[in-house]
Amino acid sequence: MDLSIVVPVYNEHDNLRLLYQAICESISPLLLDWEVILVDDGSSDGSVEVMEELAAIDPVHVRVVELRRNFGQTAAIAAGIDQSEGDVVVLMDADMQNDPADIPEMLKKIQEGYDVVSGWRKHRQDNLSRRLPSQIANRMISWATGVPLHDYGCTLKAYRREVITGFRLYGEMHRFIPAYANSYGARIIEMPVRHHPRRFGRAKYGLERTLKVVLDLFTVKFLNSYANKPIYLFGGAGAVLIMISSIVLLYLFIRRIFFDVGVLASPLFQMSTMIFIMGFQSILMGLIAELLVRTYHESQGKPTYTIRKIIKPETGDENKLPDYAQQFPRNLVR
Repeated sequence: MDLSIVVPVYNEHDNLRLLYQAICESISPLLLDWEVILVDDGSSDGSVEVMEELAAIDPVHVRVVELRRNFGQTAAIAAGIDQSEGDVVVLMDADMQNDPADIPEMLKKIQEGYDVVSGWRKHRQDNLSRRLPSQIANRMISWATGVPLHDYGCTLKAYRREVITGFRLYGEMHRFIPAYANSYGARIIEMPVRHHPRRFGRAKYGLERTLKVVLDLFTVKFLNSYANKPIYLFGGAGAVLIMISSIVLLYLFIRRIFFDVGVLASPLFQMSTMIFIMGFQSILMGLIAELLVRTYHESQGKPTYTIRKIIKPETGDENKLPDYAQQFPRNLVR
């Protein structure tokens, strides 16, 4: 399979037939082996029936995954990825605001050598109450992850399979996939994509989603920066706390020697003692986390690196080597 298009669906009854038609018009001319995986995330408006109808009409290209209840967009995307078979996986929404006509251009970027092509709704057709929080969140995510993208919230993205299957997705973390892929050494590019006003249905998410994204950002930052060396975080925080405690204790000692002020008469002594204990506990937590990380990697045989490719020249008779190789000593040529 060359291409898998994963579409999470939640109450998009009126959009599904239009979406299928738009995908066929955009992908069929490419002469690829492709599939579209429609993942129902607990819809209650008859979307499942429409998806089953599409699968019956086009069993070659349409696959339907029906979840038992509403698990959220990230879980639906994860289910679609697990069921997909394509070398390239494209994610997109079912609300017809993403345009399947952008997919061929994304595939060209993949052919150029990029691992991730991220859509950018440069002319986003949403009201200000949705655009403004999104812009703020995009800047925060870009700063925290070190992967500068204009539009993390755009679902329309294309991935090589090998950079999207090395991790699990939780919470609202589907929007952080480029950041995860970057930690695996993926080549990422952003391209402007079309964005249409919603014609049918209504938006499923409000401002409360922004808070979830911010909270998930802490997890992503930790996993990307400290998952393999947690002692750097816990040990660093512990060392800072112990340093602060030591400075306060030194101040109290100097004040007691030169100004005859009692150490126990000030609440600073109790505070510095507590800070010192917290710092020591933080270092111990870092050491425990280090043991857990090593257990995770060693017990499951997971390497701490990822390989893009291996260049392994064929061995043979040294007389068949190019002329320029003959100038090297025989032991090096061999």
